[in-house]
Amino acid sequence: MLRRLLPTLVALGCGLLALGWGLVSLQRIFTREREDAHAQVRSRRDALAHAATESLRQVLARQLEEQVSAIHAAVDNPLAPGEGFYLQFRGHQFLPRLTRPLPGHDMPARALYETLADHLRDGATPGPWEARLARLRAAESALREGSAARATALVEELLRYHANHALPADQELPFLLLAVEHLQQGARSTPLVRSLLREGLPEEFGGIGRGAGLQRDLLRERSRFTQADFDFLQARILLLSSALGEPMGDFLERSRETGAGALVMPEQLVEPTLLGQQWYVEPRGEVVYGIAVDVAAQLVPIAEDMRARGLFGNGGQVRLVGDRPAIPARELPVRVDLPEWSRAEVDIEARYGLKTLLVAVCGVLAAAIVALAVVSQQRKYRFLELKSDFVATVSHELRTPLASIRLMGETLERKLAHAPEVRDYPTRIVQAADGLHFLVENILSFNRIDKGRWTLRPSRVRLEELVNPLRDDLAAATSTPVELTTDLNDAELEADPTLLRLLFSNLGRNACAYNQRTPVRLSVSARVIEGHGCTVLFRDNGVGIPDYEWENVFQDFYRLTPAGQDVHGSGLGLALCRKIMKLHHGDIQVASSTPEGTTFALTFHEPRR
Repeated sequence: MLRRLLPTLVALGCGLLALGWGLVSLQRIFTREREDAHAQVRSRRDALAHAATESLRQVLARQLEEQVSAIHAAVDNPLAPGEGFYLQFRGHQFLPRLTRPLPGHDMPARALYETLADHLRDGATPGPWEARLARLRAAESALREGSAARATALVEELLRYHANHALPADQELPFLLLAVEHLQQGARSTPLVRSLLREGLPEEFGGIGRGAGLQRDLLRERSRFTQADFDFLQARILLLSSALGEPMGDFLERSRETGAGALVMPEQLVEPTLLGQQWYVEPRGEVVYGIAVDVAAQLVPIAEDMRARGLFGNGGQVRLVGDRPAIPARELPVRVDLPEWSRAEVDIEARYGLKTLLVAVCGVLAAAIVALAVVSQQRKYRFLELKSDFVATVSHELRTPLASIRLMGETLERKLAHAPEVRDYPTRIVQAADGLHFLVENILSFNRIDKGRWTLRPSRVRLEELVNPLRDDLAAATSTPVELTTDLNDAELEADPTLLRLLFSNLGRNACAYNQRTPVRLSVSARVIEGHGCTVLFRDNGVGIPDYEWENVFQDFYRLTPAGQDVHGSGLGLALCRKIMKLHHGDIQVASSTPEGTTFALTFHEPRR
């Protein structure tokens, strides 16, 4: 068969290869079309994104340039706003201001203030503070006496001494606070005393560095005090500012200023950079300037400008994407999103998917056509082989009994009266005629059932009545002794008696044909399950059926050929048995098979009412 199919297979293979090459080429064309369409959309998006990126970079650079003078002012003046500014000089951060107080709850500055106040009040001389407190007492006494000139001279002497004998900030601030509290006279306070609170002292009194006023000095030296000390000094300074009528709003704002902590700069910062999408920094020599930015807010006017110029419609959006901690300004990942672009990309993918599906369907159909062609050719040649085998088998099976009938009939005609050895010829003639009749009956029954032309005539019949005639049938059909035993327990079936007798006859004749033992032993037993039907087991002591052939033996025209045994037959016996069982809505299977014999299981279901 393979030799017959080879030309067809070669032709189909060549056609399938040609079709596959065409489908692959077509798919490549569709893929290139999709890539070109996406490239067009990307080029438009990239052009607008580049324009938005340049606009954002220029806006950030311009805003920083506008704030440089404010940054310098915030560094020089602690009372100037410093939030949102960044300045680093030689690796040291000046802005945002680091406002972390000393840890703990101790109040050494307050303790010093209270100690100095006690000594000033009771006139004690506390060692290193003796000279300062003595001068402070003298100045305060002059003010009480109303001698303004003498009081001013004494205050100047006190401040010069203080400037020439500088103290640490945590000691200087409590002393100056105490001095202002005792020297102030409200609105009548001298300019020199007022300068101690806010404006700062002249250079000759130590106005360079510290000495810029209690408000500024406290803010500048905040990290030298615990939070409790800072709160104490701040409260006293606020009372003094209120008493002297000095501004204190900016002092309060700077006191609440939390700052941004120490920003982490990238290594080798050499160009304007966006940090965490919150700070824009720019290195200028040894100085790094920066401002806090709201990128989303900066992109709003850029988007409005592009919309006003007709670059995109109302649904367009401009946004910054990505989460890199440091982004150079020249690489700002600005993205422009338009609804029509999204719809265009969806349409591109939908068209590509549809085209790909069509290519796949064509490929599947081509493969299915090839498979169907191969199967049809194989079935065709298989049918021709079966037909040929069937014709040869039937011809041989018909020729043999006919020749025997003719030969034995002629012999009987001449010798029956003269030779006793031919006395069994009539029996043999009957057996041959019966075999021929059984073969024809099988073929006719198979054809009628296969074509759906058999009209089932069911009736209630006892299994014993169907199986008992099998003894006489087999005795007449074969010369081998047959022993038939039954265990049917009066089982009854709703079935066509004619078909069931034909079924049991085929099973019995097969058992005799595929048997090398004498006698042939057959056993038929039945088991009735109330409400479910009946199972009949037909056993023989034949040569057995290999387990891989259990289903094949029920195929049409299929015959087993045991080794060393020549068995005649048409290959329709077991196929006809299965068709009869299917006609009764039952089934027949090989329950077990060994070289000692085979058991067939016939399952009859209870008919539905």
